[in-house]
Amino acid sequence: MVSSSHEGLHRVFQKDPALLTRACQNLLHVPFPKPREFAVLNADLTEIEPIERRVDTLLRVDTDEGNFLLVVEAQGRKDESKRSSWPYYLSYLHAKFGLQPVLIVVTQSRSTARWAAQHIRYGLPGWPSVIIRPMVLSPENVPLITDEKEIAKDITLAAFSAMTHGRGPDAAAILEPLAEALETFDSENATVFAHLVESCLVDDQARKIWSGLMAPVKYFFNSPVAQEVREEGRVEGRVEGRVETQARMTLNALECRDIEVPESVRARVMSCTNTDQLDLWFRRAMHATTAEDLFVGE
Repeated sequence: MVSSSHEGLHRVFQKDPALLTRACQNLLHVPFPKPREFAVLNADLTEIEPIERRVDTLLRVDTDEGNFLLVVEAQGRKDESKRSSWPYYLSYLHAKFGLQPVLIVVTQSRSTARWAAQHIRYGLPGWPSVIIRPMVLSPENVPLITDEKEIAKDITLAAFSAMTHGRGPDAAAILEPLAEALETFDSENATVFAHLVESCLVDDQARKIWSGLMAPVKYFFNSPVAQEVREEGRVEGRVEGRVETQARMTLNALECRDIEVPESVRARVMSCTNTDQLDLWFRRAMHATTAEDLFVGE
């Protein structure tokens, strides 16, 4: 069964194809030519024979140095059958479109990444007739982007970073600054990326945190009143909902870590209206050992 994280890891490139070439250039340091135009192609590679063969995402990119097919495969685990499928995909696509195919594997697993990066060779020892050299994007080379300024520079790359690290314990570190950045995004794209990130978060605590952080964003984007507000360039009425969500997520972060929350702490957090203070308490909640640790030094 195809998992939601599998779908998210390759569909993000359908939403923003240029993210893929940026990742190749900046993360894998592959001198990919500057793209002029992208097109999402049909990923079905089935021939007349009733054997279904389908890549995850297939993109055409046109550049001044030639046109290419980007074959994106999301890989959740090691699968030795892929060592036969991938060469077939590339050969078939080259024959069908007459373009150079490029295989890019995306995974949340470091061990799977190391497996996928191994060259595939067919032929005599020392004289292979075919060599397949996959490019792999994984937690080993996709940085965990938590700096607000870096996130603002490339929000879609930051979202992909959160998705790629979605199985690890560090995923929660990017969620709050990413949620704030998505509030500056246009509503349609912000909602799509919010769902893509959620689909790749495996840790229950991280999923709860993300769901809470995005609740006011989703409401704001979908509200008819908010649509009128955005047209006027204002965001009145959002602060109150944001404050309440920040407070609840601070308490939830403690409870998800099995930390008892006394009523006095709950009341103090829920009555706070200072967003900066709530942000500070939320960050402390991620590392606190007791609920009272939220207020250390105050």
